[in-house]
Amino acid sequence: MLGRFFSGVSVLLLPVLAAVFAAPSLAQQPAQAPAVSTAGLSADQQSDRHVVQQPQVSVPTTARERTVLCESFAAERLWVWQNRLNLRDWNITVVMTRASDLKPRTLGNIHWDLPKKTATIHVLDPADYHMAFPEMLKDMEFTVVHELIHLGMAPVLADLQRTDANRREEEHAVNHMADALLGLDRGK
Repeated sequence: MLGRFFSGVSVLLLPVLAAVFAAPSLAQQPAQAPAVSTAGLSADQQSDRHVVQQPQVSVPTTARERTVLCESFAAERLWVWQNRLNLRDWNITVVMTRASDLKPRTLGNIHWDLPKKTATIHVLDPADYHMAFPEMLKDMEFTVVHELIHLGMAPVLADLQRTDANRREEEHAVNHMADALLGLDRGK
């Protein structure tokens, strides 16, 4: 499951994500017994008495740590999807953005400069999400893909007169395309 979800994630980011996903299960486990001296025990007794030590896991506990982790994840997924959607000639960045800086009921947006081929994708900051961490990361990836699809369509739509009706239709179509692409990527 994680292999499908995190395909394309760098080797450097995987241990951090693994620590985050493992943290709840580690927190539910009882504390391990401290190491015990085996001096004075026979060889059979020593082999029966062993202590399994859990690795120390650094879980992002502060809002800033979660934001940094999410920025890394979003940048990684941006790179993957930018290549898949053949937008390699664009200079695109991802920025975590607080809900107060986004339009109501949105999870992100994109601003681009077509002649310069530069763009910034704004993704809702983890501090404003109200869902479990793995689902939040999936949603952030959806936002990145969604905004990249808008960018891919920008040259075609640039000359059209924009109305509320055709913007709703565009959003509907972009959502379906993003769902389809992510479904294929995740093996659904």
